[in-house]
This record gives sequence, C-alpha cells and structure tokens, in this order.
Amino acid sequence: MDPIVPRCLDQVHRLCIWTAGASIACMSLIVPWGVFARYVLGSGSSWPEPIAIVLMVLFSFLGGAAAYRANAHIAVKMLTDRLPPSLRKAAGWFSDVVMLAVSAFVLYYGIQLCIGTWGQSLDTLPWMPVGLTYAALPLGSAFTLLFVLERMVYGSQERRPLVAFGEPGGELESEAA
Repeated sequence: MDPIVPRCLDQVHRLCIWTAGASIACMSLIVPWGVFARYVLGSGSSWPEPIAIVLMVLFSFLGGAAAYRANAHIAVKMLTDRLPPSLRKAAGWFSDVVMLAVSAFVLYYGIQLCIGTWGQSLDTLPWMPVGLTYAALPLGSAFTLLFVLERMVYGSQERRPLVAFGEPGGELESEAA
C-alpha cells in the first residue's frame, strides 16, 4: 500500500512540472515577440523582458523542486554517485540536511522579501507588485522542503511512476505494456 503523503506530493510534483513547463512555453513566445516588436515593428514593448524574467525564476524554483524529488539534480548526484557504497547513505543524509536548511532559509527570507516589497511596483509593469515577482522563491522552497522531508521519511521517490515518467519502469513504459 502506497503511503498517502507520497501520493499527495505526487500532485505537488505534477503542479511543479506543469508550471515549469508552462513558464518555458510562455517564455518561448514572449521573448521572440519582444525581438520582433523591437527590430521589425521598430517599437520595443516594455513588458516582455520583465515577464520573461519572472517566468524564468518560476521555472527555476519549481523545476528545481521537481528535479530534487526525482533525484535528478546533477550537482548532488554527480558527487554522491562517485562515493563508495558505504559512504553514499551518509552523503545522501548530509545532502538532505543541507537542502532542508537551505530550503527553510530561502522560504523564510523569501516570504520576508515578498512582504517587504509588496507595496512597490515595477516601472515597466505598474500593475504588478514587486513582491509578486519574488513569490517563486518561497513557493519553490516550500515545495523543495516538502520533498526533502518526504525523502528523509519515505526514502527516494525517483522510482515513483509520476517521477520516473518515460524512464524504464516509469509511467510511459507501464502504459505501453
């Protein structure tokens, strides 16, 4: 029987993936529009660059959370995979503790940053509070924090069907069989 917490966090993982994907898709439309408007129409739009930056931050923090859950963060895996098996577990635990601390730090100070800048607006987008542009920091950090705690309690989730999507034994391969 699959514990309920990992099943609930599958939905958070799905939200992270879809939001990160939608952010990249929107950036793929917005950035060319900015170039087209500037060089073809001769009048640059002021909104594409700040919106693209906000989307990139959203992509980075939510995609990073999903990558952590999938154990696909290249820097962590590159180091731990080269250790002898006897040290891998200790290194994994140490990595989780460090990620827990970093996530808690960014969550706390990210919230403070959002609250402190909520009353300000961007020059190019006066309708958008500056605090909203920073919202991806605490949001992505909260999701990462949940995924770290999940890993510490339930172990690695990289073989879950949703997380291993398209990998051997993952969701796509299971449907094909």
